[in-house]
Amino acid sequence: MSARADAIHALLPQTQCTRCGFQGCRPYAEAIAAGTSSINRCPPGGQTTIRQLASLLQTDEVALDPECGREGPAMVAYIDADRCIGCARCLPPCPVDAIVGAQRQMHTVLNDLCTGCELCIAPCPVDCISLIPRSELQPTSPEPTAADNLQRYEAHETRRTRREQERLALLAARKRRIDAVVP
Repeated sequence: MSARADAIHALLPQTQCTRCGFQGCRPYAEAIAAGTSSINRCPPGGQTTIRQLASLLQTDEVALDPECGREGPAMVAYIDADRCIGCARCLPPCPVDAIVGAQRQMHTVLNDLCTGCELCIAPCPVDCISLIPRSELQPTSPEPTAADNLQRYEAHETRRTRREQERLALLAARKRRIDAVVP
């Protein structure tokens, strides 16, 4: 990645929410650096991030693109314990592993880690996940830093990639055994 993309990436909130239309903060930073995307597509970063990007890139500050969402208070996911069926569909999409639970067990959100990305909401078959303002938590929970978010996201992606490689290796071994038996 170019130094320009690195500098842009460093200014993003690292929520990995995909609301910008890219599959995470790094692809969005690369698109901005390449000139194929505008600086106003990050609702979690809001106007503050747009201002920082405009300063870095020596361009005009523009308003947040409403197609990407709107700026608001820091949010966290909340799982309604009475409605959660423990399907575990919310676990894989969480880019920072802020949801814990097991099959057929109630899941919970680790508030100090949750970025409010919303990616856990859509896969939930019983609509038991909603977002609440971080400020409403009792006791209040500090918002994770961009550096913490990035570190947790990279660990999540490393684990996901390793598991996929292991799955593919098992499938290849199974195919070799079948091929050895079938003439």
